[in-house]
Amino acid sequence: MTRKSILSVNAGSSSVKITFYTYEKTPQVIASAQVSGITAPPAKFKYTLGDKKREEEELKVPVNNPQDAFKLLLERCFNDSDLSDIASSDDLVYICHRIVHGGEFESSAVINNETYHQLEQLEDLAPLHNFSALEIVRLCKKDLPNVQSITFFDTSFHKTLPPYVTTYPIDQETAKSNKLRKYGFHGISYSFILRSVAEHMNKPIGQTNLIALHIGSGASMCAIKDGKSIDTSMGLTPLAGLPGATRSGDIDPSLVFHYTSEAGKLSPASTKEMHISTAEEILNKKSGWKVLTGTTDFSQIAVKEPPTPQHKLAFDIFVDRIVGFVGNYFVKLDGQVDALVFAGGIGEKSALLRQVVVEKIRSLGFGIDGSANDKGPSESETVVDITEKSEGVKRVLICQTDEQFEMAYNCVQSH
Repeated sequence: MTRKSILSVNAGSSSVKITFYTYEKTPQVIASAQVSGITAPPAKFKYTLGDKKREEEELKVPVNNPQDAFKLLLERCFNDSDLSDIASSDDLVYICHRIVHGGEFESSAVINNETYHQLEQLEDLAPLHNFSALEIVRLCKKDLPNVQSITFFDTSFHKTLPPYVTTYPIDQETAKSNKLRKYGFHGISYSFILRSVAEHMNKPIGQTNLIALHIGSGASMCAIKDGKSIDTSMGLTPLAGLPGATRSGDIDPSLVFHYTSEAGKLSPASTKEMHISTAEEILNKKSGWKVLTGTTDFSQIAVKEPPTPQHKLAFDIFVDRIVGFVGNYFVKLDGQVDALVFAGGIGEKSALLRQVVVEKIRSLGFGIDGSANDKGPSESETVVDITEKSEGVKRVLICQTDEQFEMAYNCVQSH
């Protein structure tokens, strides 16, 4: 007898990850798979079934976009003889989709004709971030019409931001008609971090204050007071705030017009369906630590002996921007911070980054245990305490965030 299941889909521009979960109060992983390297061929396929880990393999078939990757993932999973629990789409109760930009959506949305149309209208607000995910929503609507699709938005967690944080000081009529305000992102991850850390500290979510860092190739930070987002580093789009692998982060807005006279024109990377300005392409795709160092792999940058001065510069810039936001958020939380939390691929894996950041903010009362930091979390640990073992030191934690699980968990709780 098959078990009913939930599928969580996390689509980016260069990778697509899917995870099948059991449909129960606390979902359990049945299988997960991903295709990576879509924008840097050859694409690679990785697949895990329970405790059976399978090696990564290079794909022989072309994978030109996230939709191709998603089709391939479903085909491989549904046709695998080991996957008797999810042998067909008949076993799926819901498909959960991560959508980066949710505009005015304050919670998850069941896909119907009305919500689908609203999401289409959001594409121009975030063409680089929503297009891939919405293409997969379209695909599910067409190929799996009997399975309910639910969209979860990275912006929804930040619905509690106060007006003085969300408002840009520009003409308000123009701002409102064009939906120009701070939204914030990585909210699905911050929701997981908050819930997991509050549980770890045995505190009610509504009494938990955190400075949380989701640091990967896209990086952001969030100030959480009494379980609610009160500020976050990203803005109208994920470009604002910290630099990333290919993103500039905060810059003087005039810079791009000095950089090129073509800033407002459509980029050659635009398509009929996806309109991208030259400015958007430069600041999102041709900036960040890749242009400084030649690599998007932060593990090659966060080393004690950087291979070039540019590698050291990229590391120092990143640390400087992080420390600036920590100071900002520490003040906004009036110093009442239960923990500084590192999450995301870099936040979870780079002991050097954690060490240097915490050293820079010792004046705020944070301290790190060198041995615990170097060891980091094991695969089975969601939250790990790496606080210096001295009285009165503010806590420093690592949280292995899991956006796919957070979507499945909230899907069961709310549907």
